[in-house]
Amino acid sequence: MAMAKILFLPGAGASPDFWKPVGALLPADWSKEYFGWPGLGDQPHDPAIKGIDDLVRMVAAKMDGPVDLVAQSMGGGIATRLAIEQPRNVRRLVLTVTSAGIDMAGLGASDWRESYRKSFPHAMPWITESRAAALLPVEQIAAPTLLLWGDADPISPVAVGRHLEQRISGARLHVVRGGDHDLAQTHAAEIAPLIERHLA
Repeated sequence: MAMAKILFLPGAGASPDFWKPVGALLPADWSKEYFGWPGLGDQPHDPAIKGIDDLVRMVAAKMDGPVDLVAQSMGGGIATRLAIEQPRNVRRLVLTVTSAGIDMAGLGASDWRESYRKSFPHAMPWITESRAAALLPVEQIAAPTLLLWGDADPISPVAVGRHLEQRISGARLHVVRGGDHDLAQTHAAEIAPLIERHLA
């Protein structure tokens, strides 16, 4: 039984509803908090949020003791930073189709920025201005890590998951057949039991 609060972090789509299909399949008595990212996706703007560093601080402010981080895409970059910077406060980690902290283009990832701008024309410009996220020393992650990837995701291909599995000590990779970048929603029934076992 998970004893830590679970913080669910979406990707650049930013909706706090993104992880709710998975959360609804996890035990009802587990403590869950769903984040949205101000100014990204269709979320209301907040002048205090000017970049990723502010989102990292926003999540850190809710970490009142060890937590479990369950994160998708860009949210995985935030979770990875927190796992590296605050190892005592991250009990377990779930990274899903993460697209931050490593050389994505070098692993065959497609560029998502143009389609993102079309989908979310009012999102803050900073999210697509950075050509590459800062590389992170993922080898420093101490939290037990579950990696969830889809085999039909051009934004974060399976090669990225395999790369992280090799670099993060003890990490386990599960590949979802037919899973795209939104596999946490489309394949919630498949991945929720994996997440539950990992966090229990």
